[in-house]
Amino acid sequence: MISSEKKQAAIKNTQLHKNDTGSAATQVAVATERIKELTEHLKVNKKDFAARRGLLQQVGKRKRFLKYIAHKDGQAYLDLKKKLGIR
Repeated sequence: MISSEKKQAAIKNTQLHKNDTGSAATQVAVATERIKELTEHLKVNKKDFAARRGLLQQVGKRKRFLKYIAHKDGQAYLDLKKKLGIR
């Protein structure tokens, strides 16, 4: 589970305005933090298949948000990927 401090930091770095907590870019940032945390967990716990399934779900959700952002604004998509370090 992602800590609230990490989640708030991810939101703060990508929010579009002061009260933005649900835009696609913000949700991608939160999903990226969750993916990083799950990846580290799975390096230690190789047989945790429930966590692996959750990781794959998060990756799919992030992929859909990124596809939406790319469709709406290609440059914002490229900037977000570079900012978050997503390949």
